[in-house]
Amino acid sequence: MKRIDLDLLGELYRTYTEPLAKVRDQQRAFCRDMRGKMTPQLDDLEAEITYLLLREQRPATVMELGTFHGWSTTWILSALRDNGTGRLHSYDIVDNVVSNVPAELSADRWTFHQGDIRENVDAVPEGIGYLFVDAAHNGRFARWYIDNLFPRVAPGTPVSVHDVFHGKHALPFTEGRAVLRWLAEKDTPYFTPSKAKAPDAYRAIHAIKRDLGLDDPVRSGTDNPMIYFRLPR
Repeated sequence: MKRIDLDLLGELYRTYTEPLAKVRDQQRAFCRDMRGKMTPQLDDLEAEITYLLLREQRPATVMELGTFHGWSTTWILSALRDNGTGRLHSYDIVDNVVSNVPAELSADRWTFHQGDIRENVDAVPEGIGYLFVDAAHNGRFARWYIDNLFPRVAPGTPVSVHDVFHGKHALPFTEGRAVLRWLAEKDTPYFTPSKAKAPDAYRAIHAIKRDLGLDDPVRSGTDNPMIYFRLPR
């Protein structure tokens, strides 16, 4: 099981250059067509890394916790479509995403669950092969899913958590601070492409993208605050 780090991501960018280029063009057009109806949350590096990890992992079941307008949802569904397998279960208290996701992407690979996941944790599917978290960003909610959701997911499963490193350090009382503390207690490494937290990794990935002709932005934004890790035992 490969550690999620710069070496792995460089390998994945090179392996999936062509399909990633097509998805970037698709998402650029989608972003343009949805202007005024959708506020994209993921920056390019976060979206691309998520897509690449999903291509490599080929999970049968993906859980997305927090959809908002559907930018991350469409990236995840694009990876499952390109894999030719997998189903996404998305959870949010609002249903903005339902009218935004193109039918050709949702097809037979997407189920949306509306409501507070804390009140319906039994609806979480078994066999989650990738967990994407971008919901409430406070420490209390993070402690809830660490205690109630993480134990339902197998060790080694890739996990993405958004909005951790908008600056060099995660802010006190936030989701990011709670998750980072838990990872430290578990002696578990993480990767971030955050320009503020990991400028060397940020520059290295952009250099790889330039070499591969993937440097034309899909959308503006350079925070890249997401972290990636494999769930510890």
